Amino acid sequence: MTTETMFSGATYIAILGWAFLLLLPGWRWTARLVSSVLIPGLLSAIYMYLIVTYMSEASGNFESLGGVSRLFENEYMLLAGWVHYLAFDLFVGVWELQDSRRLGMMHWYVAPCLLFTFLFGPIGLLMYFVIRLIQKGAIFIDFPTDNDSEDN
Repeated sequence: MTTETMFSGATYIAILGWAFLLLLPGWRWTARLVSSVLIPGLLSAIYMYLIVTYMSEASGNFESLGGVSRLFENEYMLLAGWVHYLAFDLFVGVWELQDSRRLGMMHWYVAPCLLFTFLFGPIGLLMYFVIRLIQKGAIFIDFPTDNDSEDN
């Protein structure tokens, strides 16, 4: 399989996940495919395959910007970097959606954040944090505890 084919496939998989988050946030298949980490997990598996299979062929390292630049001269490592972004940004988008639903935020407030997280990663996350603060006064990220599941 060529790197272009893998690039297209991974990108389309991610776009499918983002479409579910943006357009069908409450649909049961969104929870099954995206929020269950199935799609982010698939992207992570593709990333792992690329790293395990091709990392030893690449020159460069993570010790300096020049080292990273040399690492990404290898198209498989460049593709791995792209898939890394796809997987992590989608995972962040899933968290934004779940957190906003837990806080009772309207989806139309969150949708632009999801779009920006898809396109610009940390900018979308920052937008979400700002909107979350304005809408709910929430500064801290609260993680559910075992007691929370017993209450529901």
